[in-house]
Amino acid sequence: MNKYPIGIQDFEKIRTEGFVYIDKTRLIHKLIDSGSYYFLSRPRRFGKSLLLSTIKQIFTGNQILFEGFWIHDQWNWTQKHPVIHLRLSSINYQKLGLYKALNKEMDVQAAILGVSLVEIDLKDKFKELIEKTSQNGKVVILIDEYDKPVIDYLDDIPTAEENRLIFKSFYSVLKDADEYIRFLLITGVTRFTKISIFSDLNNLRDITLAPDFGTIAGITQAEVEKNFAHEIAEMQKAEPNILDKIKQWYNGYSWNGVDKVYNPFSLLNFMTDKTFSNYWFETGTPSFLVKQIKDQGDYNFENIKVGKSTLGKFDVKNMLSIPLLFQTGYLTVKAHNAEFDLYTLGYPNKEVELSLLDNLLSAYREVYPGDSAELTTEFVMAFRNNDISLIFTQLDAMIASIPYDHWKADHESIFHIIAHLTFKIVSLNVHSEVHSAKGRSDITVYTDQYIYVLELKLDDNAQVALDQIFERGYLNMHLADKRKKIAIGVNFSSEKRAVDSYVVKEVV
Repeated sequence: MNKYPIGIQDFEKIRTEGFVYIDKTRLIHKLIDSGSYYFLSRPRRFGKSLLLSTIKQIFTGNQILFEGFWIHDQWNWTQKHPVIHLRLSSINYQKLGLYKALNKEMDVQAAILGVSLVEIDLKDKFKELIEKTSQNGKVVILIDEYDKPVIDYLDDIPTAEENRLIFKSFYSVLKDADEYIRFLLITGVTRFTKISIFSDLNNLRDITLAPDFGTIAGITQAEVEKNFAHEIAEMQKAEPNILDKIKQWYNGYSWNGVDKVYNPFSLLNFMTDKTFSNYWFETGTPSFLVKQIKDQGDYNFENIKVGKSTLGKFDVKNMLSIPLLFQTGYLTVKAHNAEFDLYTLGYPNKEVELSLLDNLLSAYREVYPGDSAELTTEFVMAFRNNDISLIFTQLDAMIASIPYDHWKADHESIFHIIAHLTFKIVSLNVHSEVHSAKGRSDITVYTDQYIYVLELKLDDNAQVALDQIFERGYLNMHLADKRKKIAIGVNFSSEKRAVDSYVVKEVV
């Protein structure tokens, strides 16, 4: 049976202690061979640290660790380089402050590399470290989680901004250090603009969306079936379709809309436990992210179309939901229109979708952090059985669960959002604001036998809502569909905090 390196990010430890390693050395060789200065953004726990650790072992010439891997016979192991490996998640910036923590880390790196530093100022000390280390060969610089001391303080903007400015000065040293550097790779979660963090480092190639390196972190379907063949075969004895189910839960991350990868952390945990669970989501979804989405009134993240520049936006003073969710791994690329450089985004897989929906619903109910799942279980059967009364009984229960002192609904959208998230969280096929020739319906729900079109009103009249469905032809696009069509006009009462009335009409 395989040993799974859950939480282990050191390549040498993985190899010497017999843990599973997915061979990425062919892509790593291509990366090293085709350039020198790179930036890569990937979500947390996606293999970035292991990638840098592997590159470090290649440049230090530790050939024995690569026996059996593609690069073993493709690399000149006699040509070694000193490596400055900065793991910013491990420095004590929380206690010391970023400036002092980085300054201390320069001394640590100097001791590891056998050089003596005399400079005191952080920027000068980093420059001195690079120059003196290069006397033993051009330097390889690997910077892991470059942005962590910033994103850890997104709920404390003054500190986040202070750390950003420290980084801007610190990384500016790299601008004029070309003669000393053999290879540079900076990784992180967020994609700050170059002017925001990396100053004038114009030769830094961002490979986040590069098709050639879309699978350099994460695990492809082919790699899953090759490296976990025994585990899959055993599970298929009890559940023949287990591979499809694993794919639905944990596959689906993409940065070009074509090549898809699994989240390594979730996949390895599943292979260990043999139980479907929200492994990645539960390891640290920050409350600020959910609050940020709610504050912007966002809730529907299906088929979002954005330009390339939007995907790269990250400003601590003005965070937007879409680039934030994309960079942190809650949305991924579903398709890419190369002609217009337009990206279509959506949830990567079931784990992320269900977990984020549950957290958003709890946030909109003003009970976050909390769990909304226990209030949603009846909805699936209600829609499948066309039990309209049960649908609205359960929806009332969901709305009524909002603490009275948090109730701020003075417009239709809060009811719309809660209804959408409630239906969506139980894996119903739900679409909000579906366009027709004369407008757009509020919510459309699809089951195997029924198509429901709901029009929502606040402190108005349910009949008016129903009439609007037919006046504007919201059902017309479905007339050729053999499923039964159900039109529902709904009126919410802000005073009662409940469904005031609803009117139903079936279209034959």
